[in-house]
Amino acid sequence: MPGDTQADGESTNPRYGRITSHPTEGPHNSIFHWTTARNPLRVMVNYVVILVCRVCPSMRLKNWLLRRIGVTVGTGVAWGLESTPDVFWPDRITIEDHAIVGYDATILCHEFLQTEYRTGDVVIGERAMIGAGAIVLPGVEVGAGAQVAANSLVTEDVPPDTTVAGVPATVTDDE
Repeated sequence: MPGDTQADGESTNPRYGRITSHPTEGPHNSIFHWTTARNPLRVMVNYVVILVCRVCPSMRLKNWLLRRIGVTVGTGVAWGLESTPDVFWPDRITIEDHAIVGYDATILCHEFLQTEYRTGDVVIGERAMIGAGAIVLPGVEVGAGAQVAANSLVTEDVPPDTTVAGVPATVTDDE
């Protein structure tokens, strides 16, 4: 589970194989380089669309708007109020049919670190549920029918039809 490593020190977490590292140089951390990572106008448009979606009660309008900024949204996807897809790379998110993203949940496709930033696709499977306040990190795949408990931090893939909870999220015994 979290922090699993092989004898040679390499991570066994499959999400790391789906993350791309982008080194940055200079005296500042990678956040200072965001304008070279993504077009500022694109980020501003994404931000405004996501801000509207966070407070919009209409699922049809939310899904339509999010598709316009590149999120792959399946049929019947439900977004809770205040839920937030990645503002920088919404086009790296796939939410499959009838999935639920709960109230104030966050789906991240980027990590800004000291000397690099990382990007990775996130896939939320068909009929999967992301609980209120949960955070899904870049490169994670949540399988079909899986459930992520409220306020969990998802650092690894969630197998189909599995429930995870906690920080970091781990498989629960009460499925």
